Amino acid sequence: MSEEKTNIAPEMITPAQRVRNDWRTMVETLSYKAIVNNIPFIGFLVLLCVIYISNSHRAEQIQADMNKQNKIIKELRWKYTDEQSQLMHVKTETQVMKHAEAIGLKPSLMPAYKVTK
Repeated sequence: MSEEKTNIAPEMITPAQRVRNDWRTMVETLSYKAIVNNIPFIGFLVLLCVIYISNSHRAEQIQADMNKQNKIIKELRWKYTDEQSQLMHVKTETQVMKHAEAIGLKPSLMPAYKVTK
């Protein structure tokens, strides 16, 4: 019976027979011999997968490190602005006068004058 079906002309094949033939060709393709013949290609695909996975993990590590560094930079920038504003406050004339009075200095009552040659 199977010999009769294979001898049928291609125009006479029904869709069910075509599906069965496709299934048989797929099984033959996935057979042990086909797998053994394609071992180098399969190994290459496995190597590509390993490289892809390691690259993904490395990218995630780099991103995490960058996030940590950005957080540190933001904190340092905040500290810098805070110190700068405190320094500007300390350099004001009233603050300088307060600190000078603490060590015994008093502001001059005479205006400043220019020494010429």
